[in-house]
Amino acid sequence: MKRKIGEAAAIAAWMLGILLSATCQTHAQTPQGPYPAMAPLAQYPMADRDAEIQLARSAAPAAISDHAKVLLLGPHGYETAVEGSNEFVCSVERAWMSPFDDPEFWNPKIRGAICFNPAAARSVLPLTYKRTELALAGLSRAEMAARLKNALNKKELPALEAGAMTYMMSKQSYLGDAAGNAAPHLMFYVPKADGMSWGEDLPHSPVILNRQFEDSPEPLRSYIIPVLNWSDGTPPPSGGHKH
Repeated sequence: MKRKIGEAAAIAAWMLGILLSATCQTHAQTPQGPYPAMAPLAQYPMADRDAEIQLARSAAPAAISDHAKVLLLGPHGYETAVEGSNEFVCSVERAWMSPFDDPEFWNPKIRGAICFNPAAARSVLPLTYKRTELALAGLSRAEMAARLKNALNKKELPALEAGAMTYMMSKQSYLGDAAGNAAPHLMFYVPKADGMSWGEDLPHSPVILNRQFEDSPEPLRSYIIPVLNWSDGTPPPSGGHKH
């Protein structure tokens, strides 16, 4: 038990260091950073559909992801590649799901495997659909943020459901040049108005605040909780992260 607690603390410290590094990079650079504009559209989809399905499913343990709906990024947005039976939805997020001021917002290499539980599939995934629709339409970051705000004001997007969470436990993801593959973790979503209600980022707290929605129109915030193993049950390497 003590060993597991120690491993969890080490993973939390490792992940916090990665996130702090990425945050410092974000604030140290202009919003344009190394990726000033959207790359050619062809760089964002994965050429191998089977590889994208496998990557999406690797976000969560097979007991969940083998029965989940799987989405693929197409030229006009996400499309259903595999129908599911358990109301979970797995996909691979692209860079435009980052904070709007992130210097890697248009990084075409980012591939973030994520699996939404039923509540998140109904109330958080639609934000991914909307951001993706706006990005593929060729809008700038400022235009995307304005359109999102307008859609939310018109209540065109669903309200956040209680219990919304996602799995991000893939050892194959690439979350950016600064973060690499980070570490296996879960994400929990709460209304932004709830403020600091989870004790995030406090000394020895395993709960880490994710900046993803902090400066965006979406009325939610997300918390990261590191876990001990990747989705296949193997532990991540100690003392570093994958690139």
